[in-house]
Amino acid sequence: MEEVYTKYEKARIIGARALQISMGAPFLVKITKKQLEQLKFNPIEIAKIEFKEGVIPIAVKRRLPDVGFV
Repeated sequence: MEEVYTKYEKARIIGARALQISMGAPFLVKITKKQLEQLKFNPIEIAKIEFKEGVIPIAVKRRLPDVGFV
């Protein structure tokens, strides 16, 4: 089952992963030298590819609404 993310969660995940990539983290997908040149070595674009493939190891914890029964 594929998890559905809000646009804010997606932006946060991609941004966090792009920061990791820019700091030297290894890629989680196979990317050829030619693909890297086409992407202009942009960490955000690489993170988008990883997100699309579903390989980013970042979890989203959601707070459930506090439903109080009286």
